[in-house]
Amino acid sequence: MIDAGHAGPDARLAVIGGGKIGEALLAGLVRQAGDGEGFLVVERSPERAAELTDRYGVGTTDLAGAAARARVLLLAVKPQDIDALLAALGPHVTPDHLVVSVAAGVPTSRVEAALPAGTPVVRVMPNTPALVDAGMSVLSAGAHATEAHLDEAEALLLPVGQVRRVPEGQQDAVTALSGSGPAYFFFLVEAMIDAGILLGLPRSLAADLIVQTAYGAAVMLRDSGEHPVQLREAVTSPGGTTIAAIRELERHGVRAALIAAIEAAHQRSVELGRPS
Repeated sequence: MIDAGHAGPDARLAVIGGGKIGEALLAGLVRQAGDGEGFLVVERSPERAAELTDRYGVGTTDLAGAAARARVLLLAVKPQDIDALLAALGPHVTPDHLVVSVAAGVPTSRVEAALPAGTPVVRVMPNTPALVDAGMSVLSAGAHATEAHLDEAEALLLPVGQVRRVPEGQQDAVTALSGSGPAYFFFLVEAMIDAGILLGLPRSLAADLIVQTAYGAAVMLRDSGEHPVQLREAVTSPGGTTIAAIRELERHGVRAALIAAIEAAHQRSVELGRPS
């Protein structure tokens, strides 16, 4: 445990919360920096803290130590835990800190209310592909965050993928679309692999076929400049196998189910943003 009484910021960043998204962001930042020096982690579980230290070479500390040693504090806890965290962290924060919150659904106003007046807060919705430097992070400024604060938050996140800025009113939609989005793709890939097994292919071969197909399709979407409808139609020959499959997807309401699922995720994000 690092001495919480160390005077003056000497760490680049403190990650508060060592769960999946906290680790994903930390891993990318450490890879970019080349080592874990300059990064701190606050984690309630001693076993988890030790695991992150061994894996990334980062220091561990408590909330007081994080605020004393790092100017930028990344809050990477579940939204259900944010109020308790803020209550404990608030006395150690000053308006000289930059607080970056990745708690899904939690508005900057709720974070600001628990911190000293004037503390800059940036809300971020990242996603788990940050683990492989292919994440999508979306930023919004709180009431006291300037363009310079957004620039600083963006610089922290660029090593783990792409970054966009939106008005905070769009963040619940972002959470539903890209924050939860990887799970939708994993769900579809799982179903497609099961279909391959049903058709007699070994699981490993089915997985290789679908993963590479998904990767290639994503690259085409990114690089071709064409609308998804155009790309789909290019694969869909009259009277062929693909149109037979598309007909079944439409018959079973897959498009409507996806839209409804994303709407449900949006509603849940709104609910998580309300104080408990």
